[in-house]
Amino acid sequence: MRNRLVALLLVSAAVLVSGCSAPATPDDTEKAPAILAVPADFPTITGAVDAASEGDTVVVSAGVYRETVTIDTAGITLRGQDRNGVVIDGEVLRGNGVVVSAPRVTVQNLTVRNATQNGVLVTGMRNDDGAAVGGHDGYRTIDPDDFPLLDGFLVDHVTASNNGLYGIYAFNASNGAITDSYASGGADSGIYVGQCQGCGIVVSGNVAERNAVGFEIANAGGDLFVVGNRFAGNRVGATINSDYQEAYLPQAGATFAGNLVAANAQADTPQQADGGFGIGIGIAGGTQNDVRANLVTGNPAAGLIVTSAEDLGPIDNRIIGNAFDANGIDAVYAPSARGAGSGNCWEGNSLASSSPANLETASPCAAPTTVPSGTIPQSTAPAGIPFPDVAAPPIQPDLGPLTAPATPWRGGSDVPQVDLEALGIPAPTLLADRAAVTG
Repeated sequence: MRNRLVALLLVSAAVLVSGCSAPATPDDTEKAPAILAVPADFPTITGAVDAASEGDTVVVSAGVYRETVTIDTAGITLRGQDRNGVVIDGEVLRGNGVVVSAPRVTVQNLTVRNATQNGVLVTGMRNDDGAAVGGHDGYRTIDPDDFPLLDGFLVDHVTASNNGLYGIYAFNASNGAITDSYASGGADSGIYVGQCQGCGIVVSGNVAERNAVGFEIANAGGDLFVVGNRFAGNRVGATINSDYQEAYLPQAGATFAGNLVAANAQADTPQQADGGFGIGIGIAGGTQNDVRANLVTGNPAAGLIVTSAEDLGPIDNRIIGNAFDANGIDAVYAPSARGAGSGNCWEGNSLASSSPANLETASPCAAPTTVPSGTIPQSTAPAGIPFPDVAAPPIQPDLGPLTAPATPWRGGSDVPQVDLEALGIPAPTLLADRAAVTG
């Protein structure tokens, strides 16, 4: 009996020792990317996202999903099978439609609507409880060292409509793209990029209409390219701002090129807090921006206004080769006494009118000078409408069904390259097939 017990102990010891070099069990092997289907595998998008691992794709079939989807796993893809039929609906009850707080996440081919705050929020910011948030509380200065930029994101073929702040909102994020998307009914702006320096972000092929502001930059720049978009039929087409309540002050170094900025005097839109109306492009305290090769037309107050933000003046902005047509006044340079401007220049623009007069000859880009402040035109904005009441968006182009896991977004290497030399002034019909406002 004793000999038998010793033999059993020796066999057990041998198994334990040999276990160090034994073949890996299935749990030890790298998991292949998978598709998690909603509602076939999971009744909710949230359930599928929570179960997903890096590299997986959550594919959503047509339906209305009444939830907030929070994505905090890196490298996953959320993809609708039908852009116009997959709807994440906030019902004017929930704050956000989709919140992305992990790097290298893709949100693609679906619709988000009726959130009281944001349709899609991509952010590296968190509140005191650790929850992902966008923006600021207005009472403290944000220290960028406390909140590293989220690294890598893609928002593509997304429709964001009737949201209480922003349709698509990238804040404290970098190395991403917002492409071929649509935003309307935003009570603040349709698309917003804020609080990043060395952003590495491209915004292209999008339509923003029937918003208070079509597109907005605040304290964001450095490899930030906004190219080939349609910002038409809003109250204000696009703004580039410095904001004391965000990090990376002042805003610096964005390129705004090849965009259509037209007919921004749409009354059946949410009313902007500061009452702006009828303006194509506004730069408030922005610095070192290139505004080039845009078609700025049919904005009844002004095509372009360059001014100050509080005591932050506009500095070293270059307005080059834009086509202005049928605006109330084509270009206005009007920094305040508190925020004096310098180094701003105009070259090769078709300016039929400006304030002060003859901006191109007064401050050409070959030799920028300080010119007197002009006058910002005053206009009375019509009363707006509640954001849920803005008309529904038109049908948008669809990517079609997905049958295999998507390739995960890799960050900087996947950000589209922009060839500024190849950009020309767009036609008035740019992306008109995706827009409701075409006049």
